[in-house]
Amino acid sequence: MRPILLQGHERSITQIKYNREGDLLFSVAKDTVVNVWYSVNGERLGTYNGHTGAVWCVDVDWDTKNVLTGSADNSCRLWDCETGKQLALLKTSSAVRTCGFDFSGNIIMFSTDKQMGYQCYLNYFDLRDPQQIEDNQPYISVPCNDSKITSAVWGPLGEFVIAGHENGEINQFSAKSGEVLKKAKEHTKQINDIQTSVDLTMVISASKDNTAKLFDSTSLDHIKTFKTERPVNSAAISPIMDHVVMGGGQEAMEVTTTSTRIGKFEARFFHAAYEEEFGRVKGHFGPINCVAFHPDGKSYSSGGEDGYVRIHYFDPHYFEFEFEG
Repeated sequence: MRPILLQGHERSITQIKYNREGDLLFSVAKDTVVNVWYSVNGERLGTYNGHTGAVWCVDVDWDTKNVLTGSADNSCRLWDCETGKQLALLKTSSAVRTCGFDFSGNIIMFSTDKQMGYQCYLNYFDLRDPQQIEDNQPYISVPCNDSKITSAVWGPLGEFVIAGHENGEINQFSAKSGEVLKKAKEHTKQINDIQTSVDLTMVISASKDNTAKLFDSTSLDHIKTFKTERPVNSAAISPIMDHVVMGGGQEAMEVTTTSTRIGKFEARFFHAAYEEEFGRVKGHFGPINCVAFHPDGKSYSSGGEDGYVRIHYFDPHYFEFEFEG
């Protein structure tokens, strides 16, 4: 089946996210626009307007009531999903790189960049306390002195946040005290993306060191490694099969040819247990910046440096992929 092409951004896609049911797909890019699409047919439902800089991250809560976005305009914003109304504006000193709702949808976390003389912070807000939002005072703010956070997700039960750092470290930050609970250093270079499995028991990290790695989310034990010959920008775990999809390619500035064959801009499928690649899907005219599986496991989406989001439907039990012998 041909992929559905979503053309709603003028600059490269930074993150895509399905809601829990999978009927909606949220996309953010470096062009200030936050789009929401019907995933079944690629129709654009609407936009969330207000950001004035590149939008780095997006998340939607469990019951698709609220949307959270973080941007290079030094703000993290909370939106009403249905109406597109801005509910809260949290100002920061530097760009907001990652953001996320915990499982309850009551606690949000976001991390800020280390730039312009400001430190990287991981902030926790409780949305049930309007005073925190009004005063812009998080109930915990954790400084990350060593290396800035480049990607972060909530762990199981909302007890901690699993964060990937610029130096390749993965840390667990407690949502109660802010202290570091566990550490893992398996990657040698920056972590570009971290995503959880559907039951939150595992996380997959994508790194500039040309690998994606699977970890136990509670113990941070390293389980599997998926190797490629180029930086991995994003990786996602299938909710129904032992499959992993990865997207990557060279940095935009390192791409000298426009040939999609030489640039290697395919999404790659690996078997989660055997660590073997079994399929590739071509499509983007530039590196793939983010990938996400539909919650039913029967389709996946990818967002590229080319500004397009593509939704690919496939039968996960039977792959007709191009093999490269």
